Amino acid sequence: MNFQIRPATPADTETIFSLITQLGVYEKLEHMISGTPEMLNDALFGPRPCCACVIATEDSQPIGFALTFTTFSTFLCKPSLYLEDLFIIPSARGHGYGKSILKYLATQALAGGFGRFEWRVLDWNTPSIEFYKSLGAAILPEWHLVRMTNPEMLALVK
Repeated sequence: MNFQIRPATPADTETIFSLITQLGVYEKLEHMISGTPEMLNDALFGPRPCCACVIATEDSQPIGFALTFTTFSTFLCKPSLYLEDLFIIPSARGHGYGKSILKYLATQALAGGFGRFEWRVLDWNTPSIEFYKSLGAAILPEWHLVRMTNPEMLALVK
């Protein structure tokens, strides 16, 4: 098998969106997908890109992706690389591709002088939690995700 990780291009937008849809199904969150390929393309490649994506291929066929963006640590006074999503299609799992993508991204973070490489995992996703722990990642139970969507933000600013 010929495995490759490469930065996504605008031509990959439909493929990435298809993989995002598959991720939503896997996480039982497909009902939350409201974006479109056009919105994704603008976020990745528009005039003000706010995220980046890499595509994983096996024999030139897309088998996964990772979407990242930059955050900032006030305590470290350095940027951090945040992994929004990592997904490998089920038929390609167990070959070390996820670990290869994480190594690729960690290399980018180190090269960029980033102080952290962070992501979240759903509490029910035991296989992923154990996988991340096996790589030396710390699961931080004392931190909780706080979220506001448009209705809450609109209510706040009124």
